[in-house]
Amino acid sequence: MSSLLSDLINLDVSGCTDKIIAEYVWIGGSGMDLRSKARTLPGVVSDPSKLPKWNYDGSSTNQAPGDNSEVILYPQAIYKDPFRRGNNILVMCDSYTPQGEPLPTNKRYNATKVFSHSDVVAEEPWFGIEQEYTLLQKHVNWPLGWPIGGFPPPQGPYYCGTGADKAFGRDIVDAHYKACLYAGINISGINGEVMPGQWEFQVGPTVGISAGDQVWMARYLLERITEMAGVIVSFDPKPVSGDWNGAGAHTNYSTKSMRNEGGYEVIKKAIEKLEKRHVEHIAAYGEGNERRLTGKHETADIKNFKWGVANRGASVRVGRDTEREKKGYFEDRRPSSNMDPYVVTSMIAETTIVWKP
Repeated sequence: MSSLLSDLINLDVSGCTDKIIAEYVWIGGSGMDLRSKARTLPGVVSDPSKLPKWNYDGSSTNQAPGDNSEVILYPQAIYKDPFRRGNNILVMCDSYTPQGEPLPTNKRYNATKVFSHSDVVAEEPWFGIEQEYTLLQKHVNWPLGWPIGGFPPPQGPYYCGTGADKAFGRDIVDAHYKACLYAGINISGINGEVMPGQWEFQVGPTVGISAGDQVWMARYLLERITEMAGVIVSFDPKPVSGDWNGAGAHTNYSTKSMRNEGGYEVIKKAIEKLEKRHVEHIAAYGEGNERRLTGKHETADIKNFKWGVANRGASVRVGRDTEREKKGYFEDRRPSSNMDPYVVTSMIAETTIVWKP
């Protein structure tokens, strides 16, 4: 990129106009494809309800037919824009028909209904989501750092590893970490994962619907940064078959009752409920998850539900600290890396708080 072009991209226009740029972000028809487009607003906006609704061509995102293609974006959450900076913003939106009906792909709508339920509100559900992903070489769809058409040495030295032969893509990971902090996403950490070329970021603790908003916006930032780096990000739960770890989105969860004295008994009752609805949860926890949940590579078999303390081969893991303090949180290890965080967080809350077996 020429220095002149770079200068223009980084140009701060706040000294010559009050106008700002708002990048509207939404989820396309596949349920995983993130789309966005920008518009100019007359001034600074900090409340999503003050933002104008907007439309897009749903026939080009597999969300509407060509003869009735208009889909409406409802702004839901605002983040600072780490790319344009200044007062410019990123806007997480969901999608509706012109008549105000949520699209079938709008998973946020039903999640909001769960999180606004009085019983759920009273319990203040906290989430911490561990989003794993794999960086791929652009033209060959093969993990970053792997020899093309071949394999690196076996797993072992890569998890939280350092060195040019163990950590591939750290510049992308660090750029993403800082972009999330700048945007206002509650990113709590990053680490290299077990399979080389695979990384993880954690979002949380977040409360209710904001867990889904923040994970989706963090995914958008990652897509944009990998685009700039000429690398592909994959959320496939098993990007390489064989003796390699898959990619999940472990979901840590607690309610007010679990965090208070006597919480361990509440946790055990919640896990019992999750076991009873195991099949329903698995069906909603991501595409291709059966390739990952094999009972190997730190997973439980997809057909069987089991929980344990400090057991990474369990469906649900309880930490040693939680066991010792008799209160705290647990980790649902079943969601795949391509899960919808709106679906998973609201389903866990609904099953453990609202549902009566």
